[in-house]
Formats: sequence, structure tokens, C-alpha cells
Amino acid sequence: MLAALRGVLKEAWRLGLMTAEDYHRATDLPGVRGERLPRGRALSRRELQKLFAACANDASAIGRRDAALLAVMYAGGLRRSEVVGLDLGDYVAITGELRVRDGKGRKERLAYATDGAKLALDAWLAVRGDEAGPLFWPADGRGRALMNRRMTDQAVLLLLRRRASQGKVAPFTPHDLRRSFISDLLDAGADMVTVQKLAGHANVQTTARYDRRARR
Repeated sequence: MLAALRGVLKEAWRLGLMTAEDYHRATDLPGVRGERLPRGRALSRRELQKLFAACANDASAIGRRDAALLAVMYAGGLRRSEVVGLDLGDYVAITGELRVRDGKGRKERLAYATDGAKLALDAWLAVRGDEAGPLFWPADGRGRALMNRRMTDQAVLLLLRRRASQGKVAPFTPHDLRRSFISDLLDAGADMVTVQKLAGHANVQTTARYDRRARR
């Protein structure tokens, strides 16, 4: 309806039936914004357990890396671009604090790896060592040796798909781990504004879209 109205007003201006000032005043109307449900799904606790079990069944350093990366993405609500942007210096082992420097909109925030997530991350660091550089390293072409280089977003997607296949978990996206982080916090009764800050959302309404308590 607004598009039709603007079209009629524009033709009226072209025909000289109204001044440019009247035309601009008449069309100065706010748009009507729709709202859609977030894409993807939240993973169940059982699915998360299967993913970590798939990593645990891999006794190599890559198994530890994948478990730590998965734990950080879920426990901290990190986007895949954020997790690959972490450096070793961004992690404070004593507190489990993670400084996210490459957040959406160039916003920095703090995330936390606690309990099982901290154990998984510390187990990976015992293999990785204390050499400065990216927190998570990619494997070579054969999937064996690890190199002090930064992983790519695509590498994160592929390793999650591989672990999902091994754990017989239905397909999910990296963002679904973030969705699970937000939804699980809200289910546990966390304050909406607190969850907003932890997730790095600019608007609390974005966080509220992940609230599934009303549906339950």
C-alpha cells in the first residue's frame, strides 16, 4: 500500500500537480518492517554430547583442537569468524576469559570458557604449546600435522560437518551453536540484557528472537 501511494504521488509530481516540497513531505513515511524467525535450530544436550564424543574418539591433536573449538563456539556464543580470529594472547587461562576482537560491526567483547569448555581448551593448549599466534591452528593437507597459521571460516564449517557425521548428529550450521548458546542461557533464566552483551548483539530485540520459553 505504501509503495502504491508513493507511486501515485511521484506521478502527481511529474505531472505538475504538486510541488517538489509537497511531494517529499507526503512521501516521508517510515517503512513497515517485517519480522522473521531466526534460521537454523538449537542443538539438544544429547547432540552436543555426541559431537564431543566424536572428538574424544579421535586421539590425535586434531581431536583435541576440534573439541576445544566446538566448546568455545558453544560456551562463548562465538561466530565462526570470531573463533578463527582469536589469538593465544586473547585467552586468560586463570579466568577463562576470551577477548573477542573481530566481532560483528568491529565490536569487541568478552566471552568465557568455563567448566568443561575450559578443560577442553586447556587440553588443546597442552598440545599446541605457548607459541604466539592464532589460538586454533589448521591441519596440513593430509589432516595430520598442525601449522601455526590462522584457520579459515570454511575450515570451521567442514570440521563441524565431519564431526556431525561421525557423531550421527543431524546437519547443523556453525551459527546453530551460537543459537544454542543464547537459547540455553535464556532457558536457564539469564537476564536478557546480560545475554545480549555476551552474544554481542547491538539490539536486545535480536536476542529476544532466540527466546523459546513462550513456545515451551
